[in-house]
Amino acid sequence: MEPIELADRLGRWSAGRGPLYLLLAGRLRMLIDDGELPPGVLLPPDRALAKTLAVGRSTVVAAYDLLSVEGRVVRRQGSGTRVAGLDAPPVRDTTHSPAFLHLLEPDADVIALACAAPVTPPPEVVQAYGAVLPELAALDGDIGYRPTGHPVLRNAIAERYRARGVPTDPEQIIVTGGGQQALSLLARALLRPGDRVLVEAPTYPGALEAFREVAAIPQVGPIGLGTIGPVALAYVVPTYQNPTGAVLSALSRRALTESARASGVPLIDDEVLADLGFPGTEPPPPSLAAYDESVISVGSLSKILWGGMRVGWVRAPIPIIARLSRLRAVHDLGGNIPAQLAAARLLPELDHLRDRITKERKESHDTLVSELTTRIPDWKVPPVPGGQTLWIRLPHGDGTSFAQRALRHGVAILPGSGLDPSGASTTHIRISFVATPTTLREAAHRLSTAWRTYEPPAHPVANSPSLAV
Repeated sequence: MEPIELADRLGRWSAGRGPLYLLLAGRLRMLIDDGELPPGVLLPPDRALAKTLAVGRSTVVAAYDLLSVEGRVVRRQGSGTRVAGLDAPPVRDTTHSPAFLHLLEPDADVIALACAAPVTPPPEVVQAYGAVLPELAALDGDIGYRPTGHPVLRNAIAERYRARGVPTDPEQIIVTGGGQQALSLLARALLRPGDRVLVEAPTYPGALEAFREVAAIPQVGPIGLGTIGPVALAYVVPTYQNPTGAVLSALSRRALTESARASGVPLIDDEVLADLGFPGTEPPPPSLAAYDESVISVGSLSKILWGGMRVGWVRAPIPIIARLSRLRAVHDLGGNIPAQLAAARLLPELDHLRDRITKERKESHDTLVSELTTRIPDWKVPPVPGGQTLWIRLPHGDGTSFAQRALRHGVAILPGSGLDPSGASTTHIRISFVATPTTLREAAHRLSTAWRTYEPPAHPVANSPSLAV
């Protein structure tokens, strides 16, 4: 490809904020991911592209190198830089996260407590899929490409928000392939390379991945105090927070939404865990959209029903939904229609299902807290009122090296360093309790054995950011 041709495709790539190499890498990344630069295309040499773009050669080299580390381009001495394809060499492993590695290479001998999601669909999910078969058989003249989602499901989601006191039109809803895709689309729509995103510390690592994917920079701030500074976006998990299980108070929610409105900063409320409060605990305050209708809400059925049911959504102002819809159309033309029809049947019954499912989760939570407290008395294991994870600070050592030790004993847990951009959670670990009590008892036994044999390294083990759920 000639430098002038690539320059035309790049457009106003340098118009954002941040280092030029990040801006260039971010725009190239989008062109590659959107298929505008297909696999195998030879990109211009460093010097030639730098001259055409009127930047220093080091800017192009740094951008290419970053994309090479990500596996999007392949750089070979004497052969230039090409967009990676099926024949590209293996990408250098950049993560040691037990969650990510276990998802890619499942091991039947490992108890997966790094990935927090139900492992078995409840019977109601199976029944819902069966119930939509006649509806699918009766379809005629419907191509099935619906980037915004099936109208039946959009209506059901909007109705659920209205029932919770949040006025919502179906046009304010886009259906996504789970909560993770919702965050990825929002990051692409609202962020540019170098933009800063206000996040909690610690926070959901999948959100950090989505923000870093577009070369945005997570910035830790006092979200619970309701103060939002000069950032491009704010992201919070106010209800049964991942990983701590904390619940933001009504007063803090109001202050947070008022601060976001006053500063003009888009605010994302990740509600994926909001239905996971344990029976007998005080109900959480209303969602952030109840305080300000312009708040962007993200929801999903994957955590409460089944990880394989990839149905999520975004509730947002109509202009934002329109931008997300255009992005969704480019990526996959829309989601799985049978899954959406099944989800539309399940949503009206979700409160009834939740009562049974959260009772089971509480039993699992209580089992793991009791087992860990008994078997590893050195640990302080704070219980949580809902959600699906425990956030534990180790009395000595670091989370990454102990997670590696635990994996050798057959339990995958998540080190805290990948969940905290501030670097302040290196001594923490995240453990999911979404498993049967029998499995959790065995996991606690293995973890206690791992802890007895654990010797902290002389220096904390570094952990690269990686995807976890």
